[in-house]
Amino acid sequence: MNRFDYVKPATVAEAIAAAAAPGAAYLASGTNLLDLMKGNVVRPARLVDITGLKELTRIETSGNGDVRIGALVRNADLAYDASFAKDFPAVAEALLSGASAQLRNAATVGGNLLQRTRCAYFYDTASACNKRTAGSGCDARDGENSQHAVLGWSEACIATNPSDFCVPLTAFDAIVEIEGPAGRREVSLDALHLLPGRTPERETVLVPGEMIVAVRLPAAARAFAGHARYLKVRERNSYAFAVVSTAAGLVIENGSIREARLALGGVAAKPWRAREAETLLAGQAADARAFERAADAALRDAKPSGDNAYKIPLARQLIVRALQAAMQGTPARMPALPASPFSSVPGVLHDA
Repeated sequence: MNRFDYVKPATVAEAIAAAAAPGAAYLASGTNLLDLMKGNVVRPARLVDITGLKELTRIETSGNGDVRIGALVRNADLAYDASFAKDFPAVAEALLSGASAQLRNAATVGGNLLQRTRCAYFYDTASACNKRTAGSGCDARDGENSQHAVLGWSEACIATNPSDFCVPLTAFDAIVEIEGPAGRREVSLDALHLLPGRTPERETVLVPGEMIVAVRLPAAARAFAGHARYLKVRERNSYAFAVVSTAAGLVIENGSIREARLALGGVAAKPWRAREAETLLAGQAADARAFERAADAALRDAKPSGDNAYKIPLARQLIVRALQAAMQGTPARMPALPASPFSSVPGVLHDA
């Protein structure tokens, strides 16, 4: 690793001032950042350690019913918060499907939102990667790309976003609270991450010095609590990133869908909100035909970026399966293998 300055501020304002210096990076648990530093993928000149900012460790409910999650809340603590898991079960299921228990105990909500792609060419400093070094090229285009993007990719970059957590957050209209040198602002989770276009090195709307301080789920998202699921296909049933994932939520009245939410993971450089599919589902009977039409709409613009054409029918089938699971109702207990399509047998459950 290169030499760097280390600063541990006592307030958010001090942290922002320290991070305004060129080459600065925020440090929370470091479950992604430190790996990148060890591999010389990133070389920050200054680490701003924000773990002492206790005001960012709270889960709070506002007067209007929104739930505000501080950026330093641990993934495991949020997933196992009984009230949160009851109100936002698909989010809890997504959190528990990611990484290992040890990492979930350390990793933070804010860090999860900003984790970098797991593209092997991004991690390999001997390979060309426009995301790592702008203008250097993309070796993934002609390399091993079976798990790369099928939506929103460009010739400059075909990497995918690795987050499970972000997928249901996108589906349920989460808001990201940001503070920085220019003050405070908010963006939707759906708008936080950027598609690669010609500038894949710019992954989010954050500007230097800005820090995510909280994520907020609107009270309206609770309407989906009775019919919400997160499903994830991966190469092994634990400790693996999604090949494809889906968050689905339904509000059902008299057998018909009054409102739907749908988002995909593992298919693009950002969590992919399937708004056209949601519109098609509204007012329809909650049945296989409606789910298949929605899946077709969600993948209408999908195209392979390499040896990954299989991801399109896989994503289509997973959407149908997630919508069917949501229609059947949220389980009273979290599946023993959260988000796995293979963990649906009663009797292999544990309390969330």
